[in-house]
Amino acid sequence: MTTAAVPNVDSTEKSARRGRSHRTATGVGRPGFAWAAPAAVFFGLFAIVPLLLVVVLSFTRWNGLGSPEFAGLDNWSRLLDDPVMVKSLWLSLLLTVLGVVVQTPISILLGVWAAGPQRNRAVLSAVYFVPLLLSITAVSVLWRAVLDPNFGVPAQAKWLFGDGNLFGMQAGAVGVLVFVSTWQFTPLHTLIYQGAARAVPQVLYQAAQIDGAGTVRQFFHITLPQLRNAIVTSMILMMVGGLTTFDTVLILTQGGPGTDTTNSAYYMYQKAFKSFDFGGASAIALLLVLVATLISLVMVRLTGYDKMRSTMEGV
Repeated sequence: MTTAAVPNVDSTEKSARRGRSHRTATGVGRPGFAWAAPAAVFFGLFAIVPLLLVVVLSFTRWNGLGSPEFAGLDNWSRLLDDPVMVKSLWLSLLLTVLGVVVQTPISILLGVWAAGPQRNRAVLSAVYFVPLLLSITAVSVLWRAVLDPNFGVPAQAKWLFGDGNLFGMQAGAVGVLVFVSTWQFTPLHTLIYQGAARAVPQVLYQAAQIDGAGTVRQFFHITLPQLRNAIVTSMILMMVGGLTTFDTVLILTQGGPGTDTTNSAYYMYQKAFKSFDFGGASAIALLLVLVATLISLVMVRLTGYDKMRSTMEGV
């Protein structure tokens, strides 16, 4: 007489629990494509489709009226032979580099400070973030009035500003653009570094204190390495923003003196809405997209950002 094997109840329940936990770990928190569909449709309609239209227009001749005429590579050849375009591209790169060099250290220091337990830190941080709440146009108009050579601060402090006309020479005008951008956008990057600094485990600092490391040494050996992801993200945002700067140039300098502050974005505006050369303007826009994408990819590759993984992966 054979006896049927009775399954072990405990082992069965454990197996079921393991199966449920496995399904939970791999299923919950990983929504399907349907969750991203609205954003994907929105991005496709307002980013991909316009970009494709710009690609098409860059090979046409069109003044905004009638139908575009196919021009082949004529816009691109004129673009490469245009000295103003070459100068504007170098100026865009200069503004981008200066923005990164100036804003990054200031943002890191302010972000790390704002993440600490200092007295009145919250009030001071809130006041400092006010420029971030203002529009680029309002900020540009404000500083245009403040730095006006006739009745602004430079006119009252000629011992510091010379003749007071900061917009009359390229160095002064570029300096104003970098300063205004830094004044407005540093709070954004400070906020990024503040959040990243608060995520650094306190046990690292406690261990460093036990080993006798001071504040400066902790900053360079603990804080900065832990801010690596935030630094790369912030710098990419700075570079893309610097390459596409338009509002501040339009209001503060209008590309002057001469073409000394005519960056690529402003030159694109001039081509499209002053010269009515929408084909040439589309070629400039596409060139800016390619340059910004290339710089971002190179930076991500060099910093190893593409190999970084979140500690919350799969949650």
